[in-house]
Amino acid sequence: MWRDEDGVRQPGGDTHAWSPGRNEALCGVSLHRAGLDRFPHVSWADARWLADTTDRPLVLCARCVAATRGRDERPWSRVRPRP
Repeated sequence: MWRDEDGVRQPGGDTHAWSPGRNEALCGVSLHRAGLDRFPHVSWADARWLADTTDRPLVLCARCVAATRGRDERPWSRVRPRP
């Protein structure tokens, strides 16, 4: 965790996607057992933007990225499926 120029808390380190009202990340990791902090004021899109632009170490959970990606945005498709 770190604070930006305005004094707002921002996520740092390993970052997971979280929906308000749930006690676990989208990948299934329990927030309490893993010792993760909640950042309800930071959207997942903002966290992805921070990971790309900030010089602070921020690692996005690959399972959470896959869970937030839409079903139509799959990076692969079958060329010749079985009959």
